[in-house]
Amino acid sequence: MVKTADKHLASLDDGRTVYIAGQRVRNVASHAAFKNTARTAASLYDYQAADAHIERMTFESPSSGERVNRLWQLPRTYSELVARRKAMTEWAELSCGMMGRSPDHVGSSLAGMYMGLDVFEKYDPKRAGALRDYYHYARDADLYLSYVIINPQADRSKSAGEQPGADLVASVVDEDSLGITIRGAKMLGTAAPFANELMVSGFMGLQPGEERFAFTAMVPIGTRGVKLFSRKSYEQASVSEFDNPLSSRFDENDAVLYFDDVKIPWDRVFVNQDLHMSQAQWHETRAHVFQNYQCQVRLAVKLRFLLGIARKVTEINGIINIPQVRDTLGLLAAKAKNIEALVYAMESAGEKYGDYFVPNRSILAASQVIAQTLYPEVVDTIRTLAGGGLIMLPSAANDFHDPEFRDVIDKTQRSPVANSLERVKFFKLAWDAIGSEFGSRHTQYEMFYSGPAFVTRGHSYRFYDWDNVRGMVDQLMATYDLPEMDTELPGSE
Repeated sequence: MVKTADKHLASLDDGRTVYIAGQRVRNVASHAAFKNTARTAASLYDYQAADAHIERMTFESPSSGERVNRLWQLPRTYSELVARRKAMTEWAELSCGMMGRSPDHVGSSLAGMYMGLDVFEKYDPKRAGALRDYYHYARDADLYLSYVIINPQADRSKSAGEQPGADLVASVVDEDSLGITIRGAKMLGTAAPFANELMVSGFMGLQPGEERFAFTAMVPIGTRGVKLFSRKSYEQASVSEFDNPLSSRFDENDAVLYFDDVKIPWDRVFVNQDLHMSQAQWHETRAHVFQNYQCQVRLAVKLRFLLGIARKVTEINGIINIPQVRDTLGLLAAKAKNIEALVYAMESAGEKYGDYFVPNRSILAASQVIAQTLYPEVVDTIRTLAGGGLIMLPSAANDFHDPEFRDVIDKTQRSPVANSLERVKFFKLAWDAIGSEFGSRHTQYEMFYSGPAFVTRGHSYRFYDWDNVRGMVDQLMATYDLPEMDTELPGSE
């Protein structure tokens, strides 16, 4: 009864309203802009259901008895946290870390919120009950969740309530005995076309008077009034799998979601117009920790993939034995290993949070800060190592099938370790990873998905144990004092 790819693909045909290139998409699982990535996302469920993987990737739900993905497991010990990480790593390796919003991301956010049920109980027992029941439902159905927690940029010098025009930022416009009604937009909706439901919430701080924006609720994407406006599909723009091996399969998409008077029942509302809880749900629970822990696990996989590209560039170009090149690769390896080491550190230095064992959030914050500058550094280094080889490639795979083109390709695409076909195939992959529209989007994503740099650095500041380090300084200073005046100054006779 483990969830499979076919079951997930069938669940996407729910009447959802998705628009791209001026047209409505009737079924994302069969549309040219989405179908390959839809199958890639669904294949995660086939992987977990395979006999060889099911014990590592799933666990038995405490309420249904069915096996569901370990993303829903609430670790109570260090070993359970590590088992959960290993399952997330296996999923990430299936896309070389290129799918940032796989089901274990937002599912981890929900798990972190659930661990902090006492925070919700203090706020409102009914909202805590909604969270509790929804978590059990999402876990037992093994749902694919995405979220929209960022406001449309508009005028970034103004707060949500100060934006020009009506109904820009999603807000509560009505409530009654049945639930709340929301209207307005949210972004970025990453992977939303392939998910079952959305968490609609906010992450940035709000000001008094902006309570209508301070809500969190779960919405099935097929709900009436939910409209998804997709960016350009890199998948659909791909020439072929050979020419675009990543963007043709791993374009998880991003979208603006507009909520046109969407009614949400109370049993799906976790926060309702409360400024304090709009922040407490992330930082007083462990929602923020668990969602970004998953990000660092995935990023460690992605950096290993990019390191493999860097190494292969130097081999194909015949520069691997140049000392300066090995120096560069050694530095890249150290940087990539740093993120992996920080993942292990945040586990081994983990902390008890109620009944649960969670990653160390100070080390997590440090990893996030480092990651935002590390990723573009790695990409830039690969560009430097590759030089013009990333650009001077045949226009498309079809060039190999023309005898005249093939003759020129064989003469010009040379390598000491690869034939012309192998060289072109590799550099097409490298370009798709770091230079194509797909690759450029990934650089932008890794730099900003955690928020602006000042936000991540603020978390690092807030979670660091300043009392400890300041205490070391004060303790040493307490061991000495101002001496009596020395009448025999150095150098005096």
